[in-house]
Amino acid sequence: QVHVVESGGGLVQAGGSLRLSCAASGSIFSINAMGWYRQAPGKQRELVAVISSGGTTNYADSVKGRFTISRDNAKNTVCLQMNSLKPEDTAVYYCYVRTRSRLPWVPEYDYWGRGTQVTVSS
Repeated sequence: QVHVVESGGGLVQAGGSLRLSCAASGSIFSINAMGWYRQAPGKQRELVAVISSGGTTNYADSVKGRFTISRDNAKNTVCLQMNSLKPEDTAVYYCYVRTRSRLPWVPEYDYWGRGTQVTVSS
């Protein structure tokens, strides 16, 4: 079993910054991608940022230039630095971890955290 726990959400004024952290623990052989999604009230969950095991990153257009994703492979952690926050960034942010099995025929599997609330006031 793998546990994924987010931290760092909160309330911030527009233009401010927050840093989200996520840690994966448990029966982990290796991790492929790690990333963040978000879901605002009444909207579908959307990708915010993802980082591969090799450090390749991908961002949603809406956050490019403002958010930075990073990871520590030794600690199985991923962080999301969010700057110049806007009210439209308000959402529950979910961390996910794509794990690989030691058995090559077993597909990769995504584990999700419970989410952390980010609220940006105008």
